[in-house]
Amino acid sequence: MTVDEEAMELHRKLNGKISTEAKVHVKDRHDLSVTYTPGVAAPCRLIAKDEHEAYNYTIKGNTIAVVSDGSAVLGLGNIGPYAALPVMEGKCLLFKEFGGVNAFPIVLDTQDTEEIIKTVKAIAPGFGGINLEDISAPRCFEIEERLKKELDIPVFHDDQHGTAIIVLSGIINALKVTNRTVEGTKIVVNGAGSAGVAITKLLLRYGFKDITMCDKTGILSKSTKEDLNWMQKKMVEETNLSQKTGTLADALKGADVFIGVSAPGIVTKEMVATMNKDAIIFALANPTPEIMPPEAKAGGAAVVATGRSDFPNQINNVLVFPGIFKGALECGARAITEDMKLTAAKAVASLIPDSDLTRDNIIADAFNPGVADVVAKAVKDNYISEE
Repeated sequence: MTVDEEAMELHRKLNGKISTEAKVHVKDRHDLSVTYTPGVAAPCRLIAKDEHEAYNYTIKGNTIAVVSDGSAVLGLGNIGPYAALPVMEGKCLLFKEFGGVNAFPIVLDTQDTEEIIKTVKAIAPGFGGINLEDISAPRCFEIEERLKKELDIPVFHDDQHGTAIIVLSGIINALKVTNRTVEGTKIVVNGAGSAGVAITKLLLRYGFKDITMCDKTGILSKSTKEDLNWMQKKMVEETNLSQKTGTLADALKGADVFIGVSAPGIVTKEMVATMNKDAIIFALANPTPEIMPPEAKAGGAAVVATGRSDFPNQINNVLVFPGIFKGALECGARAITEDMKLTAAKAVASLIPDSDLTRDNIIADAFNPGVADVVAKAVKDNYISEE
């Protein structure tokens, strides 16, 4: 049986992957009185006086909404809310299994930016956080920025920031095994959508200076601004400082690191061979990467990472998002800050001791049982230090 066949059988048999569970059981009239009417009125009256008490007396304190409009789902594209639901259910399952965080899938039958913002704000009282998922760029940038400003609970677009955090953690360790410094490393990021922009922003915040962004038209520069969306226009002000022009192949010449969040098979071993010695390749297009690991190594790459589980160095967001929300909810953070993201990236990188780092072992296994707690602690420690 293929994976696709097994997945179809599982989803059909179970009618989805998640369900709600009761923390208490109603076995008699007394239980009914305490859990519902008239007893439930007591916490209602308390919360009416102080809304923050909802964190102590309801599910809100450990529950998030996973919100999508189905416009940019995995490698499937704009498939709409109904078809996106299995993915959102899966995300909720991972939140619970890996972080102990309750999550509900919310799929919206609209792709209008204002309607999405209005709807999320309207349902926010029932949740301790909002995880935005699979919303296309550039709308995702405005939706997240607006919600972060207008809500007092954490809002996190995992396609952007979960990806950026795990990529940075891998890069931190890849630099160690190839004896590189942050200051001297030249990076090419291919793909200027939500993930590519967020990765670039976090790399810049970490201290990298020489970053060039590319998309399907080639190198992004100030001379191409008229063809860019508003977020990409902002990014060319901070990247490609030498204002190079040309193709992805041109960008890779003399580069140290390639990070691809783009399309399958667009990098060749000949292109890798033009990069600096012991190049670092993060080919993260799924399910088929920009270049397969054997071909990248044949071109001279020292470290190769993909999003796949059948090769070493899997870059997987599940190492990040459960712990991010676990930590944010436990400390009562109202936002997930840039410093929290940096701290989380360093924490994930630290899961592999320097003595255990190798070219094929730069990122922790997704099933490492301590990952979510390590990330959560990093978030909480950062929150406390900011107070």
